[in-house]
Amino acid sequence: MPQQDNLSGSNSTGVDPSVFFLTGIPGMEALHLWISIPFCSVFSVALLGNCILLYVIKTEPSLHKPMFYFLTMLAVIDLVLSTTTVPKILSIFWFNSREISFNACLVQMFFLHSFSIMESALLLAMAFDRYVAICNPLRYASILTNSVIAKIGLVALARAVVLMLPLPFLLRRLPYCGSHIISHCYCEHMAVVKLACADTRFNNIYGIIVTVFIVGLDLMFIVLSYVKILRAVLSLASKEEQLKAFGTCGSHLCAILVFYIPVVLSSTIHRFGHHVAPHIHILLANFYLLFPPMMNPVVYGVKTKQIRVRVLLLFRGKSI
Repeated sequence: MPQQDNLSGSNSTGVDPSVFFLTGIPGMEALHLWISIPFCSVFSVALLGNCILLYVIKTEPSLHKPMFYFLTMLAVIDLVLSTTTVPKILSIFWFNSREISFNACLVQMFFLHSFSIMESALLLAMAFDRYVAICNPLRYASILTNSVIAKIGLVALARAVVLMLPLPFLLRRLPYCGSHIISHCYCEHMAVVKLACADTRFNNIYGIIVTVFIVGLDLMFIVLSYVKILRAVLSLASKEEQLKAFGTCGSHLCAILVFYIPVVLSSTIHRFGHHVAPHIHILLANFYLLFPPMMNPVVYGVKTKQIRVRVLLLFRGKSI
């Protein structure tokens, strides 16, 4: 196969060091065309769902509330995560277009990891939103003002940029004198680090610290918020009030599980699952990229009555 020869040739030191090759899903190259069908379907649903969500929230004045502002930010993040990676993945599956420049690889990596960190921050902000709404409802409007929401969004963006900005520079200083084949569908930090023919302990430690810092702190505060929410809900007098309060948290809890479970599993397998088949790790990493952007608009659209009604009106062609 000509492409295989091309990839094999990239192992030599004479190949342009500014060019890398993505493998797609190792060991499943023959199935790439079939695998592209669910990938393309999920990507299409994610794009359509998040765009509809943004349109509905923008055009419906009753949705101009803190929870839906956070949901708008989440939809934008999901769109960026999807469009940063999936088009290149599909080009690998459909056209065997594996080549990617080093600069493009670094840009993709920066956007991928930065917006993943932003999504984690937004899920934490949404947990705080539910905490205030249930535990301190009388002060909800005065606490979560438009300026506070904007500041939360800016802090989430700044945190992501500050933590991820060193990555491109750390990777640029490393020599890549061996293989230029990235065993992944996209430019993931640790997959690129493995290609360096130098001491990468600092990169490894930095990656672990950022992962533990983000996942650990954000999850800790999310759990703390829900402990307080649970205590407040259980103190309510009637079962009907309790169910209503739990119902307002259902969508957010689903979003948390959909995002964090694949993140934790993928990170754990990547660093400690040496006996796990490579294609399992790659598929899980892709699941983490594809599934949350598809599920978030579906979950919130189904669970949130105002959004559900507006979407039904939209598809029925009635005036909204």
